[in-house]
Amino acid sequence: MKNTVTTLQEQKKNSDKITMLTAYDFSTAKLMDQAGINCILVGDSLGMVMLGYQDTLSVTMEDMIHHTKAVSRGCTETFVVADMPFMSYQTSVYDAVVNAGRLIKEGCAQAVKLEGGLEVCPQIEAIVKASIPVMAHLGLTPQSVNAFGGFKVQGKDEEAAKRILKEALAVQEAGAFAVVLECVPAKLAELISSKLEIPTIGIGAGKGCDGQVLVYQDMLAMYGGFKPKFVKQYANIGEQMKKAFSDYISETANGEFPAEEHTFTISDDILEKLY
Repeated sequence: MKNTVTTLQEQKKNSDKITMLTAYDFSTAKLMDQAGINCILVGDSLGMVMLGYQDTLSVTMEDMIHHTKAVSRGCTETFVVADMPFMSYQTSVYDAVVNAGRLIKEGCAQAVKLEGGLEVCPQIEAIVKASIPVMAHLGLTPQSVNAFGGFKVQGKDEEAAKRILKEALAVQEAGAFAVVLECVPAKLAELISSKLEIPTIGIGAGKGCDGQVLVYQDMLAMYGGFKPKFVKQYANIGEQMKKAFSDYISETANGEFPAEEHTFTISDDILEKLY
């Protein structure tokens, strides 16, 4: 069954957990689609895991459109959400609508995601009025890493917890169909989830959210040596890949590859005529 805004909202009503992973290319998206993932987020995390940047701030609209288009081609049932990169929506409501439209029209996404609370509610409202579904993002918002002073858990004191709850209600009121809660204490995320009519998608926010999202390179141990506290590694694909690359180098060097079964034949009679 094709996943849509409506089916995701029905999952919340039915207490059916929503599954979401990041993807940035056709092949990976196709595998996730075949596995039955509800949502794929083409995250601006691609700046770090695909392009080698130190953070997400250098990602451009062109980067996002390029990767979103590739992911969309790999999906038949999975709902595709594209991140709006840094400074593609903060500058004005007009810019927000134009850039969201590009991700839908050129990238073939079904929805966009943007970070922030009260300050981006006008953008959320305007994008939704343009018939583009918006997923909000609260808590640790990586595009604000410089303002936060690093990647830190958000909402741990009373004032901060109240602010996140207020902002969650505000983005819902502005028209967001779902909200990501990142690095928020589990009990706070559970409380917010109970107060919202729209689904919450947690990353480092506990099992009380309506769904979960992970960066796929993290959950497959493919990205560096650092493993965030909230990540469960379901397979060590990184080590398997390195071993395969090493085996290929070794077998090529010693002549074991390519073997006879990997080659094509030609008649000796034809070869004799070539000498």
